[in-house]
Amino acid sequence: MTNGRRALLLAGVMVLLAVGSARGEIATTTFETTVPAEALATITATCSLCSWDVAGREAGVLSLALDGRYVQHLPIVRTGRAEYQVMLGRVEPGRHTFVVDEDAALTSTELRGRALVAVGAIHVALIDANARDYTAVSLAPILHARPDTVGKYTDVPVFMWYETEPTSRGTRYRYSVIFTNEDGGTPADRLMATWGRTTDIEYVYSVEIDDRGAILADDIQGPRHEILPFNGRREGRHPLLWVSTSNNMVLPEGSTRVRYAPAPAAVQLRDVSREAVMDMHPWLYELMTKELKREGKITADPAPGHGTIRDPREFVFVEGCGELAEKALAFAVRVDGQWISSDRGLSDYRIVRDGCFRAAIPLPARATIKDVRAIRAEVFARQGKANGAPARLVRINTLFALDEHFVPGTPAIHWTGSTPLQPGGPPLELPVP
Repeated sequence: MTNGRRALLLAGVMVLLAVGSARGEIATTTFETTVPAEALATITATCSLCSWDVAGREAGVLSLALDGRYVQHLPIVRTGRAEYQVMLGRVEPGRHTFVVDEDAALTSTELRGRALVAVGAIHVALIDANARDYTAVSLAPILHARPDTVGKYTDVPVFMWYETEPTSRGTRYRYSVIFTNEDGGTPADRLMATWGRTTDIEYVYSVEIDDRGAILADDIQGPRHEILPFNGRREGRHPLLWVSTSNNMVLPEGSTRVRYAPAPAAVQLRDVSREAVMDMHPWLYELMTKELKREGKITADPAPGHGTIRDPREFVFVEGCGELAEKALAFAVRVDGQWISSDRGLSDYRIVRDGCFRAAIPLPARATIKDVRAIRAEVFARQGKANGAPARLVRINTLFALDEHFVPGTPAIHWTGSTPLQPGGPPLELPVP
């Protein structure tokens, strides 16, 4: 670790950084600001023995403090060297000290007390009120851990993003979080069939503000996916939320002290699914796969409906967009003259939502995406639902596979049109070049 000082001008604010170490601390950084601001930190950390797929070596867990006040925990979930971006909250004019330490009680058992996590650099960015992203950062939620996940290395919120949209009264900011998994009971094979991933992506908070930045209304996604008005406490302007269900819904109160605050990234999703965020950050696919491996959910040749899958790098991922008109949809790909369906012949493994949606389809042994000759989309009637108007598919955004490093490959197909689909009628079939 190098000692030194350098001046940075960030968002109109002069920052003085000094990175060093102290007894009992992994790293310490000091910085100064002349105006109130939101502070974000990028921490470059290395843990060669951390391995999210190995019980007992899942992660080193860091505790972050600002001016002697606890800020959040940061699990080092990636093997080797990686950057972690976190919020430090609102800071007032003056000099501040940011300290990174290891929480031995929460670090994986085989890693405790071995000084395996090294912090190579800390960069603090200050976002003042004149910065374009100040409002979005200042209103981003802080998430407290669900009690049964503390020290368990599951359902960790590892990525947060926000989207903006104009309203008749101002602007709405909508925050979503990617958790490493969902412990809420949906089996891995069904998640892959109906969502194209086994991470848990959840909308957690939205807020509408007027042109002066005043909050007009805000809400959270509570238990049973109910949208509830937010009436809880704040730290600065950050709402404090507690993950409260096994499928990662939130409430404005809870009992846990351990909390997480990933720095929110600006993302605009137009005519694509939320899963496209994972494509932008392929390490999320790697983390997803490693957690499946540790939990015994990856097997060599699993039967449909048994809750386990093959390695996600042996799947193809399909994304389409449309209105299903209360019908269910399954994608299929043709390989070696046979059609392989995303639903694997199970009605519960079909997509039942409008918008843009994904499915992942396991390929036959030794087959690759180069062996896919065609793609098919077919709809089915749903019990108790109307079957009048046809479903309509308007886009096939992508068909891709993950490479050995979990990076999505070049899309094999892209189609736009307007195809009506009815149960029992002809499916949409497209050749894959």
